[in-house]
Amino acid sequence: MTTPLDQMTILPVILPAMAAAFLVLALRHHLAGQRIASIGVTLLLVGIAAFLLAQASDGTVRAYRLGDWPAPYGITLVLDRLSATLLLLTAVLALCVVVYAAGGVDGRGRHFHPLFQFQLMGINGAFLTGDVFNLFVFFEVMLIASYGLMLHGGGPARLKAGFQYVAINLLASVVFLVGVGLIYAVTGTLNMADLAVKVPQVAEADAALLKAGALLLFLVFATKAALVPLHWWLPATYAGASAPAAAMFMIMTKVGAYAIIRVYGLVFGAGAGPLALAAAPFVIPAALVTLAVGAIGLVGSRTLRDLSAFAVIASMGTLLVAIGLFDAAGLAAGLYYLVHSTLAGAALFLIAGLVQEQRGAARDRLVPGPAMAGETLIGGLFFLAAIALVGLPPLSGFLGKVMILKAAQASAIWPWIWGLILAASLVMTFGFARAGSVLFWASGPASGTKPPPALSLAAVVLFLGLMVAWTLAAGPATDGLQLTARQALDRSAYIGAVLGPDARLAARD
Repeated sequence: MTTPLDQMTILPVILPAMAAAFLVLALRHHLAGQRIASIGVTLLLVGIAAFLLAQASDGTVRAYRLGDWPAPYGITLVLDRLSATLLLLTAVLALCVVVYAAGGVDGRGRHFHPLFQFQLMGINGAFLTGDVFNLFVFFEVMLIASYGLMLHGGGPARLKAGFQYVAINLLASVVFLVGVGLIYAVTGTLNMADLAVKVPQVAEADAALLKAGALLLFLVFATKAALVPLHWWLPATYAGASAPAAAMFMIMTKVGAYAIIRVYGLVFGAGAGPLALAAAPFVIPAALVTLAVGAIGLVGSRTLRDLSAFAVIASMGTLLVAIGLFDAAGLAAGLYYLVHSTLAGAALFLIAGLVQEQRGAARDRLVPGPAMAGETLIGGLFFLAAIALVGLPPLSGFLGKVMILKAAQASAIWPWIWGLILAASLVMTFGFARAGSVLFWASGPASGTKPPPALSLAAVVLFLGLMVAWTLAAGPATDGLQLTARQALDRSAYIGAVLGPDARLAARD
């Protein structure tokens, strides 16, 4: 029986949807009112997500059935430690970003805040859905909103990057539908829990068709996660977007990583019979190449926004190495690093936005330019963000990489993993040192620009403060994330919550 507390599971989806509609209908021409409403709704989402994480921390997987239709026939939302953790991360990220945007960036185009709320709806829905087809639906909601955010403010470069972004995601959507169709043709269901029960029972004659569908889905998720060679859309897209839009996009690559965890840890996980760990052979090799490409691209970047985009690719490579281990130790380390990389990457994009506004004609190009107003403060913030993203002590990036290296010792190719992660960190150190010296040490006469908006600076400081807090909380955080990882890989608990105790017993057998 569904309780009022269980019904709160749907709030992270419907609250931003209703807020977006309200902003369009009632506050279309009132930017100040949109800012207040958007910040207020996002702050409320932080509170709701924190409550849901506290609720999920008892170890119970909760299923919310819309319309009380029984699974697998109805729409089901599932709350567990993993989805609750990512909901809270998304809400905190969104709060910092919307505060930064309220410093003035949101006024350079129309409908920033409604698009922002619709994107939150799609992201939160993707983390909560218990159905592969509804995962596609929420992907599309998230992407349609991101198209608008990507183009917000206009400009030829942004329009060019936007066309590329739209094209690759439309192609990915087609592949997604083909993969979903193949899986449904073989199993007759798209509910994840029901798939986890039926996939091991698929006839041998149909196994190849089902595997083809599974690998097509993996291509889509790898594209969202910017896994090489499907990463090429990300640098131009993230570098071309406005600073707050690029910072918010940090969570979108994590949606791809989450989908890999959920689908290939649950549906095609260790208990999936002949199709067990169908994507596992591809993840770590591709992740290592992704890490190398990101580090090399970072060193060769000509603007701070390009550097930030390639830092995202490198961090996704590191994260997917941990996820590709498909065990509790690797997943726990990866989740710790996921939180860190999201906060650090978003902070770097916002700093790039500040630099771009303060250097006049030089903008964020890595060439000597005029001194910035507030240069010492911005330079200090850049230094902290660089340390965090490279993975130098004492911040959480260092701790996250140590955890991943330790977990990787269980892999047969651990020397390659260690070597590439450490080498990439060294290369990235040179890249950030070069960028910092050009931007903050080789500056000329003052540019005469106004100091950065207080709200924008406050958002960056808040991000970096959260990273420090994440570092200090590493002990209890990793303990909780180990429980999260074990629960995420426990097929029987998820199946039992969605389909009932009988299905859970069958899954164990």
